[in-house]
Amino acid sequence: MKTNKGFDNLQHNYLFAEVAKRTQLHIAKYGDDKICRLGIGDVVQPLSPTVVLALEQASRQMGEVDTFKGYGEYSGYDFAKASLVDYYGCKGIDLDKGDVFVTDGAKSTLGLILDLFDKPCTVAIPNPVYPVYVDTNILNGNNIFYIDGNIQNNFLPQPPKTKVDIVYLCNPNNPTGNVYTRTQLQAWVDYALSNNSIILYDSAYEAFVAPKDECYASSIFQINGAKLCCIEIGSLSKTASFSGLRGGWIVISTTIRHNLNLLFNKLISFKTNGVSYLSQVALSATLSTQGMVHNYKNIKQYLDNAKILKGILTEKNIYNCGGVMSPYIWLQVPHNKSGWEFFDRLLKWGIVGTPGEGFGENGKGFFRLSSFANIDDIYIASQILYSNL
Repeated sequence: MKTNKGFDNLQHNYLFAEVAKRTQLHIAKYGDDKICRLGIGDVVQPLSPTVVLALEQASRQMGEVDTFKGYGEYSGYDFAKASLVDYYGCKGIDLDKGDVFVTDGAKSTLGLILDLFDKPCTVAIPNPVYPVYVDTNILNGNNIFYIDGNIQNNFLPQPPKTKVDIVYLCNPNNPTGNVYTRTQLQAWVDYALSNNSIILYDSAYEAFVAPKDECYASSIFQINGAKLCCIEIGSLSKTASFSGLRGGWIVISTTIRHNLNLLFNKLISFKTNGVSYLSQVALSATLSTQGMVHNYKNIKQYLDNAKILKGILTEKNIYNCGGVMSPYIWLQVPHNKSGWEFFDRLLKWGIVGTPGEGFGENGKGFFRLSSFANIDDIYIASQILYSNL
């Protein structure tokens, strides 16, 4: 028996596991009284009352013979898919229920989706980048072509001259917090159409994009031609505090090239049993008008947090980007130190962040701060940063 050789090519320690390990060692030695957690990017606000009520009612249904639910449809219950169609309709995007699939979130879907494609294929991945894109492709034996993000291009790399099979885009971006304009996204869609490529578009942070700003898109399907070449992967972890509940979706238009919608239907039919009824009830509730009012209130708080942190860094003349339509602020580490050196320094001050090295070669010397924190921690962290940087 042989194991997957791809595991030999993975980083020894997963980024966030290493962050957690170092943090726990610090806590064991000094205690947890003054730790401001601005690292992993998990939300702190609870589920909305709308979602809690829906879950309570659904739980009671599951306890009654007449309303109990067993296995559901692989692609999702009709009511949940209808909610997603309506959600996209509010963005001016016309979808059918056959275009959408309910999932348990972005991370697992990003791993599953690669089963649609032949191996090895050539994959364009921005650098720096969310590590899951890289690790899943290494395990699948794909050829990775890195596209450079840097200060010069505002960490928003443009289409390469080289032809690739698959392109990964995260918008708003994790880790840099920057956002592609509609014009820049159109260039990517045009590239994909010209090169017979597929764009895997991670929209986990789409709800942070200002809805009234016509320069930016909250979905790739607001871009001409995208339905032919793009797959959008959505998540409610950050939008609606579903990181512990799990819930998301994937949009694959029935008009997309290579019959990928049909193939994904086949894939989920023998690789999953669908998403739980309770999670889908919660998804439908949080996408309702009342649910989204609560979600946007939380998002505004996270963006206000980011504005405070970004203001400190800017006042200290430290290069930074993001934090305007994103919960993440990407900063250049002062005094030419590494991200891990800065991590250890901040940890001594009582702040946990994320070293840029964990996001790839182009993350060296940079650092990510998350605004997913309560306002008290943000004020404490901002005071510490202002006094010590």
